[in-house]
Amino acid sequence: MLKEHGHDYEYREYTEDPLSFEELQGIFDLLGVHPGTWLRKREKMVKELGLTGDEPAETLLRYMADYPTLLQRPIAILNGRAVVARPHEELLTLFA
Repeated sequence: MLKEHGHDYEYREYTEDPLSFEELQGIFDLLGVHPGTWLRKREKMVKELGLTGDEPAETLLRYMADYPTLLQRPIAILNGRAVVARPHEELLTLFA
């Protein structure tokens, strides 16, 4: 979709190159929300770990760093702004 609108991007495969705790902390600072907001609550690992999304931010970020499938995606970052593209059209808000 970004190419269709004339925007270049760099893709990062989250399972091969997961985000670190520090990177996740920076992203959630940009998003301005608690990490529980973008926890994939239907993910099997959420139940296995006993997570609700109401845990302290640091706890959730550590789990997200260790288990990247817990995090909603895709995430786009541009010029100090971030967006979780759910739905994908949200990506375009970074260019407005």
